[in-house]
Amino acid sequence: MNYEPTSEMEAADMIRQAAGTEMPLAISGGGTRAGFGNRVRAAQALSTRKLSGILSYNPAEMTMSARAGTPMREIEAALAGNRQMLAFEPMDHRGVMGTSGEPTIGGVFAANVSGPRRITAGAARDHLLGIRFINGSGEAIKSGGRVMKNVTGLDLVKLLCGSHGTLGLLTEVTFKVLPLPPAAATIVAFGLDDAQAAAAVAHALAMTVEVSGAAHLTESVRYRFVGTSHPEGAATVLRLEGLPASVAVRAEKLKAAFAQVAPATVLDQDATEKLWRDIRDVKPYADGTQKPLWRVSVAPTAGHQLVAALRLQTGVDAFYDWQGGLVWLRMEADAESEMLRRFIKGIGGGHATLVRASDAVRAVTPAFEPEPAPVAALSARLKEKFDPYGIFNPGKMG
Repeated sequence: MNYEPTSEMEAADMIRQAAGTEMPLAISGGGTRAGFGNRVRAAQALSTRKLSGILSYNPAEMTMSARAGTPMREIEAALAGNRQMLAFEPMDHRGVMGTSGEPTIGGVFAANVSGPRRITAGAARDHLLGIRFINGSGEAIKSGGRVMKNVTGLDLVKLLCGSHGTLGLLTEVTFKVLPLPPAAATIVAFGLDDAQAAAAVAHALAMTVEVSGAAHLTESVRYRFVGTSHPEGAATVLRLEGLPASVAVRAEKLKAAFAQVAPATVLDQDATEKLWRDIRDVKPYADGTQKPLWRVSVAPTAGHQLVAALRLQTGVDAFYDWQGGLVWLRMEADAESEMLRRFIKGIGGGHATLVRASDAVRAVTPAFEPEPAPVAALSARLKEKFDPYGIFNPGKMG
């Protein structure tokens, strides 16, 4: 049975009934990340898709409140009308996951979905101001508000963001928005290998040019991105945003710096927007396959070392975002999680999340990085406090 409450009160009633019988619930928004995480051990589903609608939007104060099931297209349309945006640039998972449906604003915050601008704007949770949610006892709880402020004790806003529906059902979110940059351009440098690109990007970010996106598209994926055609080699791309005159000056400065190590060109605003949307949505791996796709977070200088080590052992396709700190890995072989996580420890640490795989691989592969024993114990205690009957997405995070 699928439950789709139309109000917070109705959702609370459904959760109280489920708690009374200790009936597990698979919590979801628009279903666009179906299959993400470990397998949920629940026969019943509860979706927020009918808890929809923008509740308030004040462009002058740059804040918005919306019900959790509000489609992202509605949020983005309202913001675009006032030339504003979600600065953390959330990814649309439908391409890589092979799903349909509509991404929802609650789902974005429940999964802490953050895109290329994270290197300057921060993650989704850094933009979340307040929430309303229902805990595992069916109680409606409010935390935070419409302004940023210091807090003491447990920050429920940050805690629920990224909990993937395992601690509570988000019913309402309040978040900050920012002005849409009036101009954008991308500098593309061709032919650098992974190590050279890491050094070049680090140098660029140390310059006074205010880079808002930094990615390295390896030769195997480069041809799938707009504006990066070149006879051979990879493409290293850096985005600049701001006032038109400022973007033009900074673009020339950055292009001149790159010209010392590689051929470089500048993409206009239209090509820039398309390119970074494709990077955000991991277009090269939206390929209709179930080849294991990993999202790996490491130190920016270590990403290329990890990929080089893996390539000596197995078939790997990869590209880099977040100055190299985010590595998108598509593995050719199915059972490589132990080797991947071992190699991550060998380069100084990080974490790997299995985004996509076949049912057979998912059944034997932990989707999230295993937690150290003390952290796992703390997570279990938090789960027990928020969800005492264990009904929210049991098994999803391990």
